[in-house]
Amino acid sequence: MIKIAIVGAAGRMGKILVEACHENENVVLTVATEHPQSALIGADIGEVVGIGKNGVMIAPSLDVAEQDCDVVIDFTRPEPSISHLNWCVKNNKQLVLGTTGFNEEEKAQIQQAGESSALVFAANYSVGVTLSLKLLDTAARIMGEGVDIEIIEAHHRHKVDAPSGTALRMGEVIANALGRDLSQCAVYSREGIMGERDRNSIGFQAIRAGDIVGEHTVMFADIGERIEITHKASSRMTFAKGAVRSAVWVAKKGVDECGVFDMQDVLGLR
Repeated sequence: MIKIAIVGAAGRMGKILVEACHENENVVLTVATEHPQSALIGADIGEVVGIGKNGVMIAPSLDVAEQDCDVVIDFTRPEPSISHLNWCVKNNKQLVLGTTGFNEEEKAQIQQAGESSALVFAANYSVGVTLSLKLLDTAARIMGEGVDIEIIEAHHRHKVDAPSGTALRMGEVIANALGRDLSQCAVYSREGIMGERDRNSIGFQAIRAGDIVGEHTVMFADIGERIEITHKASSRMTFAKGAVRSAVWVAKKGVDECGVFDMQDVLGLR
């Protein structure tokens, strides 16, 4: 049985991760944390989530997990996530990281952590999104340089980063397939007189409204035809189940199997 620690367990995504662990017969939730100032410190996380008392009391830090977890699942924000990453490396724990919005320095720290430990880092833990990335790679290689590429994403009003990590990952996959550098060809929104579209650019548009869980559409538009690849998530549980599946997968890695993996590795698509 894989022992799981969830950080930010009383937050929006944390509660769903707790439910996903409760529903998965291969794991057991042993640790749940919240920030030290939370009024929920000491409360039973099962009661907080609404699945019934489970005996796991919300703790103010991961220090209580040193002897009582195999994998940490983190869907919080960049600054605390880097702290949790360092804790996992120090304490020889594996990590499933679903936080988005990291800067380049933080991404480099994640890659460095993979030199001494195994962790799964993905912008999106949906099986459907992972399949979409494979389809986007194929479409980009076949459609080639002759199409205009636009990525449109929509999320709920509370999402703090834009474009979404998933949209950026989609852009990276397409750019790599076409031999482009996304940092050089990405165009984030448009306003005013922009001139004609640069054929090599990859455009991004972000919508923030209501309670949209997550929608992504990539358009490959040529003269006379276009292909659109769309993924729509109607429940955050799809991400939570993918994260727990990733925790089970990475927990089986040996001590010498280091690296930063993603959902394509988890699903055997590489």
